[in-house]
Amino acid sequence: MTRILAALCLVFLASACMSPRSGQNAPPPPPPNSDFSESGAVNAIEDWLGVSAETAGTLVERTFADLGEPIGYIYGEEASGAIGAGLRYGSGYLVMRNGYQMPVYWQGPSIGWDLGANASKTFTLVYGLQNPDRLIQRFPGVEGTAYLVGGVGANYQRAENITLVPMRAGVGARLGANIGYLAYSREPRVVPF
Repeated sequence: MTRILAALCLVFLASACMSPRSGQNAPPPPPPNSDFSESGAVNAIEDWLGVSAETAGTLVERTFADLGEPIGYIYGEEASGAIGAGLRYGSGYLVMRNGYQMPVYWQGPSIGWDLGANASKTFTLVYGLQNPDRLIQRFPGVEGTAYLVGGVGANYQRAENITLVPMRAGVGARLGANIGYLAYSREPRVVPF
């Protein structure tokens, strides 16, 4: 039991060191992409995540088949770590189809059979968000990860009638599956709850 508590404290401290500091800004916004079509999303993901068009196409194809064109997207960066329980912190920019942009931060806990740490660039497709203020809430999700050195993945997060589809390409070593949530906010927060 002492080892588990020590490991959880270590994960919390490591994640807190990776979390945004007050006064730290979100990454600069990328050049606006007004093309929300499937090919536009593939190009934006390829450029932002630095993955091949084939990989980006694979990530986007199923999402577009399920949900169609997004109403917005979030470009960002994040860091996370876990030893059974984990933490994730990120920052980026919400870009809406109508041209509206705002900085956004996310943080959240997870629990499951999960071990490792990673840093990732993220590209999140946004569906059903008519009012950007509604992004500021918790979005539950389930995630499975398996990579050593680098990897790419996507999952769905849903709250009310809003669906977020974060796609991540990162470096690190991570293995496992977890459940948790991401709480989106306008300001960085150290405490993820």
